[in-house]
Amino acid sequence: MRKEECFYLGKIAKKFSFKGEVLAYLDTDEPELYENLESVFVEYNKHLVPFFIESSSLHKNDFLRIRFEDVKTEEEAEAMLGNHLYLPLKMLPKLSGNKFYFHEVIGFEVEDQLLGVVGKIESINDSTAQPLFEVLNGDVEILIPMIDHFLVKIDRENKKVIMDLPEGLIEMYL
Repeated sequence: MRKEECFYLGKIAKKFSFKGEVLAYLDTDEPELYENLESVFVEYNKHLVPFFIESSSLHKNDFLRIRFEDVKTEEEAEAMLGNHLYLPLKMLPKLSGNKFYFHEVIGFEVEDQLLGVVGKIESINDSTAQPLFEVLNGDVEILIPMIDHFLVKIDRENKKVIMDLPEGLIEMYL
C-alpha cells in the first residue's frame, strides 16, 4: 500500500501496559468511527507496514487503546512510539454538502460569486491558526482563509469550491 492511497489517522503516542498495549492519538473529530478496526498501516522507515489489531477501545476521547497481534512486550511497544498510523482512503466516511476532506478538493477551482474563477487549489495549509486554500492563478499564489462564512457550496460534480469572498481579498494578490 502506498502512502498516497491512504489517509493519516494519528500516531502512537505512548505505551499503555506492560503487555505491549499502546495509546494512539487519533487526528479526527469522530474517534468512535475507528474503535473496531481490524488493522492499520504503521509507518516504519518511510514504509507502510500492516498491523492486525487484537483489541481496541476508546481512551479519554481522542486516544485509541490498541493491542496489536504481534506486539506482546513493553519493549516492542516502545519501538512503535511516535510512528504514524494510516488507513486506506476508501475507509474514509463519505461527506456530503459543504463538508469536505482537505485532500478531496485539491485540483478544484475556486469560484467567487462576484469575480468568477479565481484559480485552482494547489494545496491546503493547515499549519496556521486558520487553514488556508493555496490557490494558483497563473503564476500568482493566493491564500484564501477556509472560513465557513465564505463557503457557499462544494460542487463535487464540477470540481468547484464556490465562495463569497470579502471585497478586496483577491485584488490584493493580483
